[in-house]
Amino acid sequence: MASVIGCLFLLLGTAITAIAHYVDFDAWLLGYVSLALGGTFTFVPAFHLSNAFPAQAGTILALITGAFDASAFVFFIFRILYSRIPGLTTSTFFTIFSLVPVVMLIAQLTIMPSKPYNTFTELEKVVEEIADPAYDAHDSDDELDSIVEVRKVQWKRHERRMGTLRNLKKVLGSAEEREEHKKQIAQVQKQSDVWGMLHGRSPLKQMRSRWFILITIFTVIQMARMNYFIATVRSQYEYLLGGNTEGAKWLNELFDVALPVGGLISVPFIGLILDNVPTEGVLGLLVMLSSIIGVLSCIPSIPGGIGQIFLFVLLRPLYYSAMSDYAAKVL
Repeated sequence: MASVIGCLFLLLGTAITAIAHYVDFDAWLLGYVSLALGGTFTFVPAFHLSNAFPAQAGTILALITGAFDASAFVFFIFRILYSRIPGLTTSTFFTIFSLVPVVMLIAQLTIMPSKPYNTFTELEKVVEEIADPAYDAHDSDDELDSIVEVRKVQWKRHERRMGTLRNLKKVLGSAEEREEHKKQIAQVQKQSDVWGMLHGRSPLKQMRSRWFILITIFTVIQMARMNYFIATVRSQYEYLLGGNTEGAKWLNELFDVALPVGGLISVPFIGLILDNVPTEGVLGLLVMLSSIIGVLSCIPSIPGGIGQIFLFVLLRPLYYSAMSDYAAKVL
């Protein structure tokens, strides 16, 4: 449902932005807000796709995060095309771009699963249940006319059960792989000093806790800073560099490339950090990087700008992944 809502917000955002030049009110703000809501509503629910193949869940999650970072290339490509193709307008671009949410909506309603995939732990329980031969016998077997019919019906159930069991084991991996995965999960839980702090509590109690309130405040501040920097990097450095438009333009172009590329490169390292560093250590790292970026943003020099850009493109995917990991461990 969340993905469908996201597609509708994206479609609304592209439609509003496409006509922004032709209306009397400031449609850009409304269009950008709709696009932002649509992006969040489609990105966050995609995390459950990592459960489609639990044995490769980490790889799939890394690919999803990488795809999110790579999506920044869309507007970078548009800026290049806009400057080189006469007659290309934002109206034309967003009209064409509206095909994206349409295709996503069709895929969501026809191809994508209507319910989230089961987690590794849930599938493990299913395997244990259907491995029991007692599932081959039903109470209704007593109504059959002969023992031959009973055996025939129970054999068909056995074949279906074993077929399901084989398919599940293909998804989960061999017994050795499943045991290794359990050890990894246990190690992550042991490594995390906040695991399960709010598990089993009602949503209202979770939202009233300091675990939720403080991380929400931190998230609001970080998201505002990140998105403001992304939107104003060129104008900020034109001011900091005393009107050096060429230097600001160069930093802007560097940022346009570094944002998606840095996100893709950092994905494997982020997984290692989240799996091996305690939660408070990860949060401390986020605060430290954020503070350093804040200091660099005040230095009126190109080297300072380069440092801020490189740290920023590393902080952004780490932040998103860390917050998702934090929510899974605590809430």
